Amino acid sequence: MTGRVEGKVAIVTGGASGIGAETCRRLAAEGARVLTTDVNAKLLAEVAAGIGDRAEPLIHDVSDEGRWREIVAHALDRFGRLDVLVNNAGIAIQGTIEETSLETWRRIHAVNSEGVFLGCKHAIPAMRASGGGSIVNVSSLAALRGTPIYAAYSASKGAVCALTKTIAVHCIERGDAIRCNSIHPGGVNTPMVHALLKQGTGLDVAAMDPVVVRENLGMGDPADIANLILFLASDESGYVNGAELCVDGGATAGTPPPRPRAAAS
Repeated sequence: MTGRVEGKVAIVTGGASGIGAETCRRLAAEGARVLTTDVNAKLLAEVAAGIGDRAEPLIHDVSDEGRWREIVAHALDRFGRLDVLVNNAGIAIQGTIEETSLETWRRIHAVNSEGVFLGCKHAIPAMRASGGGSIVNVSSLAALRGTPIYAAYSASKGAVCALTKTIAVHCIERGDAIRCNSIHPGGVNTPMVHALLKQGTGLDVAAMDPVVVRENLGMGDPADIANLILFLASDESGYVNGAELCVDGGATAGTPPPRPRAAAS
């Protein structure tokens, strides 16, 4: 199946690497025009160049409401519509409830929860004017399970989950053809996760064979998440609304059995 989001216009935040970059590639490959946004100008330009003329890089701090207004207005001015918003930008800093400073708490929430709030707030009127749309909020497994060393991150992602359901019901009550769903990845082989693992364990995931990472650490690939986002962005998921969808290799179903170690080469 090709052209699954043909003619749609999408904004993807945190598009310079990991899940965001792969999502931009998948949406563009299936026919969407993608405004890929991030604060990292260099990586953002590289991702957009790799995609080609279906992607446009835009510098974007998601905690800045004025910039959100500009990004949404740009989508409407350039393409005349907005169909898809993927709120993917996020940061994570380790710290238990006792270790986390108020400054760190506010910094994480400014990006992870306020950024999603601002994106949805400003995208909904544009989607309404376009005849409808799909919002995909990237939450986390940490929103659904206790994660003591990520107190602020877990709370921020829990806020995303709750806000998603509220938005879905709000749009239903208004009669808008706008769906809003949250997805909850487990461990995914991305630069952010690499940095956190190296900080906490000294493990350099980036230097490991991808097969070893998947088999020994039980981590997913960015494509695993991007494929679900593509489905939610497409009309194939028209009856999926207000859902929290886990992409975690079975982690929320229970502790998975030990995985076999990859054979030595």
